[in-house]
Amino acid sequence: MKSFLHVLAALGLSVAFAGQAAAQEHEEGATPHYPLRKPVEQNWSFEGPFGTYDKGQLQRGFKVYREVCASCHSLDMVAFRTLEDLGYSEEQVRAIAAEYEVEDGPDEAGDMFTRPATPSDHFPAPFANPEQAAASNNGAVPPDFSLIAKARAAERGFPTFVFDIFTQYAEGGVDYIHALLTGYDEEPPQGLEIPEGTYYNPYFMNAASLAMAPPLSDGQVTYDDGSPETVDQYARDVAAFLMWAAEPHLVARKQTGFTVMIFLVLFGGLVYLTKRKIWAELH
Repeated sequence: MKSFLHVLAALGLSVAFAGQAAAQEHEEGATPHYPLRKPVEQNWSFEGPFGTYDKGQLQRGFKVYREVCASCHSLDMVAFRTLEDLGYSEEQVRAIAAEYEVEDGPDEAGDMFTRPATPSDHFPAPFANPEQAAASNNGAVPPDFSLIAKARAAERGFPTFVFDIFTQYAEGGVDYIHALLTGYDEEPPQGLEIPEGTYYNPYFMNAASLAMAPPLSDGQVTYDDGSPETVDQYARDVAAFLMWAAEPHLVARKQTGFTVMIFLVLFGGLVYLTKRKIWAELH
């Protein structure tokens, strides 16, 4: 085991030296690798094999999404009725759904019409089509947020991903979202050209800048539970909410997995004892 750790440590040093060489190449004009800076691993209530969602945090994150993100980003795969998992009552879910308009039809005349949403409906998109979304956002189509916490994650590289297997690290998406939302304050390095109409963010995984302006600011969203109204807290809460949107059954999956592991251990023990008994009689 110690020799294995020594090998990993040596490989880690090799990766570090390779990273330094890559940085020197970047300074000399080589093609940079994105993101320019890796997201910092955060602490989440739902991390690890026994992690669970913090419903208070999810409700705060949902509020940030509604008041800040929903004007551009859709939640096409999330139904209003699933908000009960966040701790809302059936009446509250109906009231939230009724605040949105959805298209329905056709009616008896063959025409489409709009109506207040019901709990069985999904969150409506803020734009009628991708072309309208691009025209309203400097040519960039805002991504749907339904699965973004699982679909977007920065590569952690070797040997980090080896340890992730044992620690069951699966929060790369929320770490990335938090880093991206809090990474606008940094100044671009000298010599790096930022295209006009974009904003530098070293955590963006596709380029050095993106079309989305800094969406959060201190005091932007009012919390009713006394939580800090800061960019960092907003980013944590909305990232946690998006994790729930992408994997609403995470807690149940972990409970099932733990039960299966206990069963496999007991089953393996019974198989071993059975094997011992059978072979003992044969000999």
